[in-house]
Amino acid sequence: MIPDRPPAARPTLWRAVGALILREMATSHGRMPGGYLWAVAEPLFGIALLSVIFAISFHAPALGVSFPLFYASGLLPFLMFTDITGKLAQALNFSRPLFAYPAVGVLDALLARFLLAGGTQIAVASLLLSGLMFLSETRAAPDIPVLAQAATLVLVLGFGIGALNCLLTGLVPLWQRIWSILMRPMFVISGVFFTYEGIPLPWRDLLWWNPLIHVVGLVRRGLYPGYDAPYVSPAYVLALGLGSALLAGLGLMRWHRDILSDL
Repeated sequence: MIPDRPPAARPTLWRAVGALILREMATSHGRMPGGYLWAVAEPLFGIALLSVIFAISFHAPALGVSFPLFYASGLLPFLMFTDITGKLAQALNFSRPLFAYPAVGVLDALLARFLLAGGTQIAVASLLLSGLMFLSETRAAPDIPVLAQAATLVLVLGFGIGALNCLLTGLVPLWQRIWSILMRPMFVISGVFFTYEGIPLPWRDLLWWNPLIHVVGLVRRGLYPGYDAPYVSPAYVLALGLGSALLAGLGLMRWHRDILSDL
């Protein structure tokens, strides 16, 4: 549903996406000292800081015996979602000079940023979770299919919301600041610090509508034996992600020329 190049140029889709990914790698992490090490260092420092702060106040985390693993299980999916949505929101601005070429379309820009951001975040999360379980006593029993399901859900959700943000940012430039303000409390209410069951009613019922609560719960179901997380609804997260992608696609089909002319 997202507007693209003329049909005659479609065979170059993945070639254009690959070129945009290489450009993205060179212009983002490639210009920073340490490069992609920062992609690992940032969440690692965040997990360490949260673990130290809460270990001082509590004898044990809400699940398991490892503070770092508990906070990693909440922080990593949250960071994956925010990174993907943030990158996609700026996809058109980032690739603005390249839209003069007929082989580069809106879909290319979105796919390139999504694939690179999603792949990077999956690699970082896998590395950190594996390292925590290998280097410390966590008593975790990873359920790979459940963790893969959680990763798929956050990728779909991130793509849908990110594409919608891309449309809204193009139509209303102020939306980027509005979204930034809206995301600040999300860090607190997405289950990074607590479990869903630990929240009293009626606030628990309100938090259910936050899709990240479901993703975090699914990650913890995949890490902690005996934690069932019955409140998790993959169908809800999937519907929200796909619905957002559909709305973004329809909007970009209608207004992409106006958006690109204003960039």
